[in-house]
Amino acid sequence: MAITSNINPFEILNRALIKAMENIGEAIKKREIFIPEMMIAAKAMNAGLEILKPELAGRSNDNIGKVVIGTVQGDLHDIGKNLVTIMMRGLGIEVIDLGVNVSPEMFVNKAEEAQARIVCMSALLTTTMTGMKEVIEEFKRRDIRQKYIFMVGGSPVTPAFAEEINADFYTPDAVSAAELAKKLLIEMQS
Repeated sequence: MAITSNINPFEILNRALIKAMENIGEAIKKREIFIPEMMIAAKAMNAGLEILKPELAGRSNDNIGKVVIGTVQGDLHDIGKNLVTIMMRGLGIEVIDLGVNVSPEMFVNKAEEAQARIVCMSALLTTTMTGMKEVIEEFKRRDIRQKYIFMVGGSPVTPAFAEEINADFYTPDAVSAAELAKKLLIEMQS
């Protein structure tokens, strides 16, 4: 209806889809809804994005910035990462999803290639958490650590662990990760 009414597709994206995901994020924080409801909302948002894609192609819009995200090497779990990705995209962030079992070299190469500003890492297993440190160390080894903000999360990850590995931020859930990334990217534009 909105597309056939000649409403700007970015207005549809910002005022309908993104606003709806922001509302979903608030409802999750207040524990009014839970992950299954968020997944349903995310599927609806993705369906809306698929309809809007042809309309958005070739048009310009302010880009908040880019984030590279992945589950560290040795870890094949992606539910949390996928939730973060959905929430970030819902807030208008361009997300380069590297998938699971991502090597430190892949994080570096893709972050550089995409000219991302933030690198997000997840781990579900205590045995793979050390992979986060290896990623940050690879950025240091290449002398580009200072170019990026590192965010970490996942079930076994704690604020103390984030500090220990010199990550910039720990986020406990998808909503806080997406909101923090948006805030940081907007601040970087100023």
